[in-house]
Amino acid sequence: MHITQLNRECLLHLFSFLDKNSRKNLAKTCHKLLEVFQDPILWSLLNFNSPTELKKHNFLLGPALKYLSICWHSERVKVCNIEDWMKNNFQKDFCNKHENTVTDFLLEVGNRCPNLLSLTLSGCGHVTDDCLLLLLRNCPSLKTLKLENCVRITDQTLEAVTLYGRSLQTLHVDFCRNITQTGLEKVREKCPSVMLSAERSANMIPDSKPEKKFTLGKSSRKLVQL
Repeated sequence: MHITQLNRECLLHLFSFLDKNSRKNLAKTCHKLLEVFQDPILWSLLNFNSPTELKKHNFLLGPALKYLSICWHSERVKVCNIEDWMKNNFQKDFCNKHENTVTDFLLEVGNRCPNLLSLTLSGCGHVTDDCLLLLLRNCPSLKTLKLENCVRITDQTLEAVTLYGRSLQTLHVDFCRNITQTGLEKVREKCPSVMLSAERSANMIPDSKPEKKFTLGKSSRKLVQL
């Protein structure tokens, strides 16, 4: 029996065991399998291991998406985590190639996936508060938000949680250096039912502006002269 002779239910079951690339390759073989590939039932869960995977067009975004994970565990994440004004030209060029990739993708998720229940981001150093604000506002059913090593996330995201995270049950902001203890306390006060984790976040050294570094340097030189 040829695969195309299977009924749709069997084909969907078969596709459910395949990864994104395998699904896409199989869908290229004939129109019937392409229709199966495009069935929303296959796309309630998406996992990505690097920003480049977001550009492969081997998946579908839509209202069926409920669970999304983008976890980049690479030495290159350290480059993204460097404050912009401290990066050399090589580091800036590296970041310029992908700095908007995750943000643009999440903005699309916010506009097309209103039924999202869970979002996990790790090592996404260029994701900003504005992006998460849109997601929290447009995905009212979001129950789980886990952020790890997302260095541009600040207390503004925590404020958005208190305003729009009506369904939120779990919030992790681990190793996010620009989160403060004050912001965490506001979440605990206004959202007491939320299970909050903030491993190391409020104890890390936050970003600083170049002029502050410059002023500190001048003060240090004056002390040495004295």
